[in-house]
Amino acid sequence: MIRVLLVDDQELVRSGFRLILDLADGIEVVGEAADGREAVRLAKDLDPDVVLMDVRMPELNGIEATQGLQRAGVRARVLVLTTFDLDDYVYGALRAGASGFLLKDAPREQLVTAVRTVARGEALLAPAITQRLIERFMTRAPTTDAPPALAELSGRELEVLRLMSRGLSNAEIAEQLILGQATIKSHVGSILRKLSVRDRVQAVVFAYEHGVVEPGHSSSA
Repeated sequence: MIRVLLVDDQELVRSGFRLILDLADGIEVVGEAADGREAVRLAKDLDPDVVLMDVRMPELNGIEATQGLQRAGVRARVLVLTTFDLDDYVYGALRAGASGFLLKDAPREQLVTAVRTVARGEALLAPAITQRLIERFMTRAPTTDAPPALAELSGRELEVLRLMSRGLSNAEIAEQLILGQATIKSHVGSILRKLSVRDRVQAVVFAYEHGVVEPGHSSSA
């Protein structure tokens, strides 16, 4: 059973998400919070698998709350809810440790799939809007000094990282490189370990920040 904590300052929004998730097999909403401060407290008490986190909230916004969860060592993965007019917050949320984000007007099936994806420990880099938003906030110049961790990646791992950063799944990367999915999964695990990042989203942020991938070179996948 996937345990979910809903965080949004609008009760109507929380009720809508609860209705959708409670009807899905294998998902249980264990709590609701109306602001970021309450979200951190409840996440410590309830130990959810996934926190569905709004961005704009009183007391403590979603980015600050995500940072608070990371500092507190909460194991829950954060799925950030956003709308087009909140684009400016997306990059901050990803850097704060979110495992992905979803548009608030996404279809109910997409919401359920997103929760399950994040709960499995995978980063949510779909739908394609995700990649475009990430790239929008990577237009700044990359840091000049390459971190030592980057030098530890093999040529193949760099290739896999670039494809990950363009939004490709393991299956799509395997097809493009003519390799088995198990091999790609092993490469991804090695990349995350060497870069000391939590998941694929954090690896993508790292790749853009350090010039491994340049904005504007995304795949249509």
